[in-house]
Amino acid sequence: MNILVINGPNLNLLGTREPHIYGSQTLADIEHELTGRYPEAHFTFFQSNHEGAIVDALQSTIGKDFHGVVINGAAFTHYSYAIRDAISMLMIPTVEVHISNIHLREEFRRHSVTSPVCVAQLSGFGSNGYSLAVEMLLYHKSSQGKTSE
Repeated sequence: MNILVINGPNLNLLGTREPHIYGSQTLADIEHELTGRYPEAHFTFFQSNHEGAIVDALQSTIGKDFHGVVINGAAFTHYSYAIRDAISMLMIPTVEVHISNIHLREEFRRHSVTSPVCVAQLSGFGSNGYSLAVEMLLYHKSSQGKTSE
């Protein structure tokens, strides 16, 4: 299973950026944890502080052998219709992840413009949210083609 993991602005500073909110793990720690926990998966990791670069990364999955996307859009979650539209064009499932619980934070963080085009949103599970997102993608892949009884 090929999974694109996208991280948005300021997530390159995980581990030092507001550790009381985001924890002490770095982005490299999270990437290492995912590759160790899911050796059957192939991960492509991408981080950018630039909206257009994230749109380009999402579009790069089109016509390629990707099975899903995990995205922590960070601040772009709340206002980037460009990223929302890029996700909506994909023919693969996308799971939105947030390390902190955005629903218990400032009012402007409580609304996501991207979650309506994702198969799920995980918020407040810390860095474990990334593993949970991969589990959701694995579940989504295994349940395709099954009919309800």
